[in-house]
Amino acid sequence: MGGCLSVNVDRIPGYEEPALLSAETPFSVREVEALYELFKKLSHSVFDDGVIHKEELLLALFRDKNKTNLFADRIFDLFDLKQNGVIEFGEFVRSLGVFHPSAPQEDKVAFAFRLYDLRRTGYIEREELQEMVLALLHESELALSDDLIQAIVDKTFNEVDSKGDGKIDQEEWKEFVLKNPSLIKNMTLPYLMDISLAFPSFLSPSET
Repeated sequence: MGGCLSVNVDRIPGYEEPALLSAETPFSVREVEALYELFKKLSHSVFDDGVIHKEELLLALFRDKNKTNLFADRIFDLFDLKQNGVIEFGEFVRSLGVFHPSAPQEDKVAFAFRLYDLRRTGYIEREELQEMVLALLHESELALSDDLIQAIVDKTFNEVDSKGDGKIDQEEWKEFVLKNPSLIKNMTLPYLMDISLAFPSFLSPSET
């Protein structure tokens, strides 16, 4: 694995080789090793069991393990690929890979669609969109009137629901995002371009 980083030999549950994860994601082997160190810190922040629980993700995102937020819940659910209530290392790396600047746009579009598809029906329904809009406004500490929120939802559906069936499918969503790329701007995290530079403390003293 190149020996660039000081990776702890005590492997956590669900550990996967960096070379394998690098082959399946935009990350280099060196960056996967850096993510392993980050993952270990997160997975031991509340529970000492080597996997990330929802409380630990909330603590990392919001500095509050007791905070409840639909947006945060959806992020956790989408990272939890095995749907077993925890995030393992391989799931962490593969999910973060979607946010890499080099990740295919279609992967970002698909992830964003699943984010809004709260009930996992394969469609975004009006109620789901409204719930997510409310959650995002709450996270941004913005307060809008019910009428304005409803107007946002109605306008979005009028633009996106080209089939007029009261729901947004993946094809309609993709077409809408391609016309409005700013919708997935937050699906790219620039610092993931070189995660080892974003977290230099993971490098050995000589490497730093």
